[in-house]
Amino acid sequence: MRTLRARALPVALATAAAALLLAGCGTTEDAPEAAGTPSGTPAASGPVTVTDDRGTVTLDAPATRVVSLEWGLTENLLTLGVAPVGQADTKGYNTWDTVVPLDPETPDVGTRGEPSLDAIAALDPDLVVATTDLPEEVIAQIEKQVPVVALKGSDASDPIGQMRRTLELLGDATGTSAAADAELAAFDAKVADAKARLDAAGKAGASYTMADGWIADGAVSVRMYTAGAYLGGVAELAGLTNVWTGEGDPAYGLGVTDVEGLTAVPEGTHFLYAANDSEDDPFADGLKDNAVWKQLPFVEAGDVHRLPDGIWMFGGPRSGLAWLDAAVAAITE
Repeated sequence: MRTLRARALPVALATAAAALLLAGCGTTEDAPEAAGTPSGTPAASGPVTVTDDRGTVTLDAPATRVVSLEWGLTENLLTLGVAPVGQADTKGYNTWDTVVPLDPETPDVGTRGEPSLDAIAALDPDLVVATTDLPEEVIAQIEKQVPVVALKGSDASDPIGQMRRTLELLGDATGTSAAADAELAAFDAKVADAKARLDAAGKAGASYTMADGWIADGAVSVRMYTAGAYLGGVAELAGLTNVWTGEGDPAYGLGVTDVEGLTAVPEGTHFLYAANDSEDDPFADGLKDNAVWKQLPFVEAGDVHRLPDGIWMFGGPRSGLAWLDAAVAAITE
């Protein structure tokens, strides 16, 4: 069975997790209907120039036939009403990101780390979107045939700013800037509403920590979401306090620990975690008989909360809001 580490990480983190191990010691609006053909309606025609995280990209016109090579970008495109004509690991997307579902018949163009150039070319796209986690030589090969917009998957120094910039840039590239502006305004309003709900419940500034994990060879590895993670940024906007002080990587704000490392989590913390029914639950299953786990203050207090499946932890505003909605429900229950 393939583990969470292999299946659910952004491309670069699938290899970075091993290094971290050595160093480491909802309610949302209905998503736009996805279809097998593009559904975005460009607001303008003529050349479009955008600046991604590699440089300037000029398109002859707003893109309508888009191939996406990373799930977070796919979620953002669907949010804007643009259904990709091709997708890296379509099945995986619909396993890990059900907040904004993708038409399961969307042609698959390979894995996120190893897309098929032939499969991409066969779809005759006018734009490919990827993250800079994809090796530069692969991006260079693709853009010999079609323009590529490459963006950071996240930025631990400003995760919310990177989320907003990503959605806005994709809106510019596909002629759906008005949809991007409306989505970000809705995001801001719903974050403010979540903060008000926490205040009304007497949970303003509540302490939490967020994790996911995987089981390999009988051992459980725990991945922590620092304040620099995208979800850490969402939580901060709502006034929640992330008590995990360990260092995370500079892109995604993630750090890896083990069950003994969780002894650093202070009493009174809500422990939130993500899992998926496609994998073993690393906490409920992997640690159920672990003596250290059972004696942790948040475990003894019953403050362990598995969040709903299908919220992509590296997604766009809709996944961020779905996570926040679930986190507020867990903290105020």
